[in-house]
Amino acid sequence: MGSKRKPKLPASQGSTAVYALSEKDAPWVERFLQQLWLQEGVSEHTRQAYRRDLSALSQYLQQRGSHLLACEAETLHRFLQQRLEQGFHHRSNARCLSSLRRFFRMAREMAWCTQDPTAQVESPRASRSLPKTLTEADVEQLLAAVDIESALGLRDRAMLELMYASGLRVTELVTLPLAQVSLRQGVLRVIGKGNKERLVPMGEEAVQWLERYLQYARPELLNDRQHEALFVTQRAEPLTRQAFWYRIKYHGQQAGLSSSLSPHTLRHAFATHLLNHGADLRSLQMLLGHSDLSTTQIYTHVARERLKSLHQRHHPRG
Repeated sequence: MGSKRKPKLPASQGSTAVYALSEKDAPWVERFLQQLWLQEGVSEHTRQAYRRDLSALSQYLQQRGSHLLACEAETLHRFLQQRLEQGFHHRSNARCLSSLRRFFRMAREMAWCTQDPTAQVESPRASRSLPKTLTEADVEQLLAAVDIESALGLRDRAMLELMYASGLRVTELVTLPLAQVSLRQGVLRVIGKGNKERLVPMGEEAVQWLERYLQYARPELLNDRQHEALFVTQRAEPLTRQAFWYRIKYHGQQAGLSSSLSPHTLRHAFATHLLNHGADLRSLQMLLGHSDLSTTQIYTHVARERLKSLHQRHHPRG
């Protein structure tokens, strides 16, 4: 299937103007983001998140006549406290602090500065909210709501079936190359976060829908044109994350499901339903592409809540 190559480094998208980085901080932030890409192959979406967090602190410091590489722990404490007063949640502050830690850790390692102000700041403790998910009946209802008489409908059904069968992230799904799909073996070769590769089984149902899509819908959508992406639009281009979000939202409405339905909801359903049927956390971690088992453990809470609900509904003293 070819050797694994890093994608071309995306050009900066006007970060100093859009994200209000000071002139003094912008070059250091861009060096940091480039190093992240070189070391881990992070996506542009992740780069933007880091840039957003760093620019918030940069702007705060600039208003006080300072800059990132001169930031002190006390100033950082005040910055995080101000965010809470402005209405940011503890979880948002924890994520922001995580971005700042990565920056200052690299700044120390690269000798851009001599101190790491985040070393003296504790991460905010926030309760972990349970992921929103679907019941197995909800998933069946969603899949059945797709009109498979059209090429677009057949494509959408295949995409939804594959996402539910494999637990892919939406970015992994819409960027999946056809060459990394083995229908005969029933597996996908997925390049996930941090440019890490994993093999993911699809299951017979998803394989059958993919075969129908590849035989009938994809040729019609391409109309004698070529593209390496598995899932394509009528313009012979891969879907965007936003376009898939719109499609799953539309099919969810047709199925009469909650308006909060999103692509990630199917990933949560995949994980929760596997646990409910006896899967172990380590296997689930590998399938989801989580680098840390603690990330996967959130799903044990989901399964536990379901068991409590079942007990309350069916036990005579529930």
